[in-house]
Amino acid sequence: MNRNQTREVKIGEHIIGGGHPIAIQSMTNTRTEDVAATVEQIHRLTRAGCEIIRCAVPTMEAAEALTEIKRQITIPLVADIHFDYKLAIAAIRHGADKIRINPGNIGSTERVRAVVDAARERNIPIRVGVNSGSLEKELVEKYHGVTAEGIVESALDKVKLIEDMGYDNLVISIKSSDVMMCVKAHELIAEKTNHPLHVGITEAGTIISGNIKSAIGLGLILNQGIGDTIRVSLTGDPLEEIKSAKLILRTLGLRKGGIEVVSCPTCGRTKINLIELANQVETMVSEFPLDIKVAVMGCVVNGPGEAKEADIGIAGGIGEGLIIKHGEVYKKVPEDRLLSELRHELENWEE
Repeated sequence: MNRNQTREVKIGEHIIGGGHPIAIQSMTNTRTEDVAATVEQIHRLTRAGCEIIRCAVPTMEAAEALTEIKRQITIPLVADIHFDYKLAIAAIRHGADKIRINPGNIGSTERVRAVVDAARERNIPIRVGVNSGSLEKELVEKYHGVTAEGIVESALDKVKLIEDMGYDNLVISIKSSDVMMCVKAHELIAEKTNHPLHVGITEAGTIISGNIKSAIGLGLILNQGIGDTIRVSLTGDPLEEIKSAKLILRTLGLRKGGIEVVSCPTCGRTKINLIELANQVETMVSEFPLDIKVAVMGCVVNGPGEAKEADIGIAGGIGEGLIIKHGEVYKKVPEDRLLSELRHELENWEE
C-alpha cells in the first residue's frame, strides 16, 4: 500500500509521519489528578500495544500531575485541553510531549499565541483537533449543514492561524461520528496538507457498534494510504481500543507481528463455554510478541480440521480438550487446563 508522505513529527521519542509505522493511541479514563490510577492504566495499555497515550487535563491539578505521570511511564504523553489556554501552557511546562487543542475554543488570538509560544519554547507538537460537533456557525451556514468540506475548512483555518505565528510542528485531527462524512473529510484534507493526520471515528459507541463503525471508517481511510496515527474510540475499557486498533492494522497489512486469534462461531456441538474461553485467549496472547495464528475451537469433532491453517489451536470437549499444532492433535489435556496449557506452549514457542 502506498501511504501519503507527510512530515515527520517527533512526540517524545516516537516519530510519526514520513512513512513511519502508524502509531496506536488511546486515552485514559481515570482522573488524571489520581497519579497512581492513571499510571497503572497506562502501564496496562502499554503492555497491550499502546504507543502514545492521551490524558484529559481539565484542572490545574491535572496539569501538575503530568510531571509525575510522565516520570513513571515509557510512552509519549499527550495533554488534552479544552477552553483554558492556561492549562495548555501548564501542561507543556509539566512535561507533556504533545498537546491537543481546538484553537476555536481556546479563545482570542493572543491566547492561542501564548500557547504556541510555550510549545515553541520546548518544541512540543500541537495536535489541532476539530470535530464535526464543534463546527463554527458560519461554516454550517456556508455549507448548509455540517459537511466534510466544512470540517476541512475549519481545520485548515486553524492550522493557518498557527502557521502564521511561525510554528508548524503540527498534527491534524478531524473527526466525526458520521462514518462516511469522516472518510470524505480525510480524503479532502489529505490533498491539501502534508501535516501528519491522526485518524479516528469520534463517539463511535460501545464495543459492538464502535468497533463496526471504526473498522469501516478507519479501513476506508487507511486503505487509501491516509493516516499516521489512529485511535479506536470506544465506550468501555481502553484496552479494547488497543486490541481493535491492532487488528484493524493487521487486517489491512499495515502492521505485522502479534498473535492473530481465530475462533469458531459456536453451534449445537459446542460443549464448553467457548465465548468466555475465546475472550480469555484473546486477552492472554496480547502478552506474547509472536507472529502466529491461534485457533480456539468449540468441539473436538471438527476442531483439528478447522484449526489446520493455524499454527496452534485448542478445542474443547466434555472433561477434556485438545492442543492442536498445524492441524494435528498434539496432546489431550483436562478441560480446565486448556488455557494454562496454551500459555505454556506459547511461552516455549519455537519457530
